[in-house]
Amino acid sequence: MPLYEHVYLARQDLSAQQFDELTGQFKKVIEQLGGTVEKVEYWGVKSLTYRIRKNRKAHFTLLNVNAPAAALAEVERQERISEDVLRSLTVRVDALEAGPSAMMRKADRDDRREGRDDRRGDDRRGDDRRRDREGRGPREGRGPREERSLAGDLDSTEE
Repeated sequence: MPLYEHVYLARQDLSAQQFDELTGQFKKVIEQLGGTVEKVEYWGVKSLTYRIRKNRKAHFTLLNVNAPAAALAEVERQERISEDVLRSLTVRVDALEAGPSAMMRKADRDDRREGRDDRRGDDRRGDDRRRDREGRGPREGRGPREERSLAGDLDSTEE
């Protein structure tokens, strides 16, 4: 059977229970028509680039499907009828990804980066917060020669 990646966007104002029922309904249709849903990934509520039917955000979900074309055609038909589904996209693929999708890997990578920024502190943004003994910031009141001579002064004090 052909393999598909199917992504659909649902209205933001759906409750978690309604959203799960909607996904369950699509899975049930696929299974009744002889297919299987290999993986379901919920990507969360994300902002849309532009408004779709007066919605600025939507629930994003990926379904990895192993089913005949008729099963996907029926799911797409039901999505067009449903007022809760804003958009959908189905792509036929040669092989399904076994691990997390690119969207989930990106979310994991972003989470790790946020933790790293907390450990580093405000080095990039807070130049004015770091002050030397005289109360000057790193670029205030010194020319390039003066900064070089400061390094020389440190060397001369060790003698």
